[in-house]
Amino acid sequence: MPNPITIQPIIERGLLVGSEIKGKPGRFRLNDSLDELGRLAETAGVTVVTRITQSLQHPHPATYIGSGKLDELVSLVKAEDIQIVLFDDELSPRQQREIEETVDDENVKILDRTALILDIFAQHAHTREGALQVELAQYEYRLPRLTRAWTHLARQAGGRAGGSSGGVGLRGPGETQLEMDRREIGKKIALLRKELKHVHRHREQYRAQRRQSDLPLVALVGYTNAGKSTLLNALSDANVYAADQLFATLDPVTRRVALPSGRTVLLTDTVGFIQKLPTQLVAAFRATLEEILEADLILHIMDASHANRVEQYQTVLDVLDELGATDIPMLTALNKIDQLPGQRLPDAIQQQFPGGVALSALHNIGLSELTEQLDTTLAQNMIPIEVRIPYQESELVDLFHRRGIVYRQEHGGEGTLLAGRIPRALQRRFQAYQAPGKPAVGERKEGGE
Repeated sequence: MPNPITIQPIIERGLLVGSEIKGKPGRFRLNDSLDELGRLAETAGVTVVTRITQSLQHPHPATYIGSGKLDELVSLVKAEDIQIVLFDDELSPRQQREIEETVDDENVKILDRTALILDIFAQHAHTREGALQVELAQYEYRLPRLTRAWTHLARQAGGRAGGSSGGVGLRGPGETQLEMDRREIGKKIALLRKELKHVHRHREQYRAQRRQSDLPLVALVGYTNAGKSTLLNALSDANVYAADQLFATLDPVTRRVALPSGRTVLLTDTVGFIQKLPTQLVAAFRATLEEILEADLILHIMDASHANRVEQYQTVLDVLDELGATDIPMLTALNKIDQLPGQRLPDAIQQQFPGGVALSALHNIGLSELTEQLDTTLAQNMIPIEVRIPYQESELVDLFHRRGIVYRQEHGGEGTLLAGRIPRALQRRFQAYQAPGKPAVGERKEGGE
């Protein structure tokens, strides 16, 4: 009986290239940014062999790095048997083409951070919507870059559509699609956008059904690998895939979670953020990311043990600002305290993030404190309202008592008058019963709450 055939994963030897622009320092230090690029490379199946860096007045328009550094790159590629060169910043089509011509080796791929992240997304998108979003982003990125990196290398590697073979940078759209001319790829992009519109309509129907449930929505956001999926599992037994790697999960998952007060909330996981997040991905995933805009509360999960926690925190805030979500109340969870001395937050971190809840989702530390704070924060962010509910709408009176805080209740000839606070998610349900002469829903009375 013949031995079974096993397929070994493609492991490629990689060289990292990073630059620092004088007078324009990035949020992350150069070496920290390259360390993160190395983690991305490892997630994609690349063994990082070495790196080169350069300080520049501005990127070279033709080759990004200077001619001397480019010569050094070519020498390292030959000496270290490099198969993939990864730039930490996005290359223009011209820069990629010029570097490929200088390296002059068909077995060496020149990729940038954007292409690498797109490749990782192609590995980890498991739903139909996720796969469509990634494929669209890949085509829009590759369209102006129809060079040998996407044609003869794809042919050589034998990539196939929707699969994970072919090596780093070649997953997702396969060999046939990558050899299409620009006109055909343009048609493919249009088709993908049409399919995504259909999928997004289904998502909107799901959102409408979820709004009818009248449950508060809490959106989990955070830098990639901060522990969002681990926390969702810990709070809800969601059994979401969680791993110590970047972008382990992409597809949003929503679960019910009971809070100490007895109220139930919907907790939804979202794709992790990262510095220099490709614009193509932000655009392609906008419909998914807009789940955050529906939230009553944003729960920002941070890796408190990470040396770049402040930079990661600010990166997440930047993406939320781009989405228009900065007005939504936010609670910060300082995760992974199990990796800190004594499993506690040092004073310096507490001062950096006042009001943050310390926890370890992996070891179930601080979860009760987190749910209590979620309860309190949701209550604090309820909106004041005074309504008169007709007697035939008694289920709304029950809903107000169940989900809101009642300060005053009176029975009159026209119905039940209720004054108190309700979650913002219920605003639409009660607005038609606003008591005459009272502030509009969501407004505060002079000198009061």
